[in-house]
Amino acid sequence: MRLLVVEDDEGIARGLADNMRLHGWAVDVTAAVGPAWAALRAEAFDAVLLDLGLPDGDGSQLLRQLRASKGPCPDPLTPVLIMTARDTVGDRIEGLDLGADDYVTKPFDFNEVAARLRALRRRAVGRASPVIAHGDLEVDPAARTVRSGGLPVDVSTREFDVLLVLLEASPRVLSRGQIEARMYNWEAALDSNAIEVHIHRLRRKLGEGLIRTVRGVGYFVPEPVAR
Repeated sequence: MRLLVVEDDEGIARGLADNMRLHGWAVDVTAAVGPAWAALRAEAFDAVLLDLGLPDGDGSQLLRQLRASKGPCPDPLTPVLIMTARDTVGDRIEGLDLGADDYVTKPFDFNEVAARLRALRRRAVGRASPVIAHGDLEVDPAARTVRSGGLPVDVSTREFDVLLVLLEASPRVLSRGQIEARMYNWEAALDSNAIEVHIHRLRRKLGEGLIRTVRGVGYFVPEPVAR
């Protein structure tokens, strides 16, 4: 999942990036409104962590631009979590009324930020349960665990990321480029066949029928068969 952190305090930004990566996010960081807007126009992000006090303007300016956009890049429905030292009730109400999805005040706990981001992501994809169930497959984004037929399945970090992306998109077909865009930040160095390798390993562990190929187009997880 792609996360854009908009924060001009280098220490806070670094701490957020490091910790959110541990929670499975591919994180990119910008320190001002202008670069953040350019990033949102160029890439599709699953969530934005937005500071309000930025050197070239207020984060609320970026939020207004995002909510007024026509999409898909930038997508006006992108979940936004405001993070700021402005902690009065009036500040929180203003941020939420401008279009923010949630609000966290500094100083904050990184685990709480991660949990709030997971909640925003669940709502964004229309999922109520914290665990993704697909037939006898269960995927827990918080614990980053996979169970099949009630038994744990050992998957690598990247295998988990590919599986999560495809399950959340199911039954839509995603190209390799679309999958990569959800998994890797700007600085990532990619092997040309990395996605294919991860999918091959997932099929070996979870069954050949789970992830289907549309030749020349991409990959998808079909809807589970009703029993």
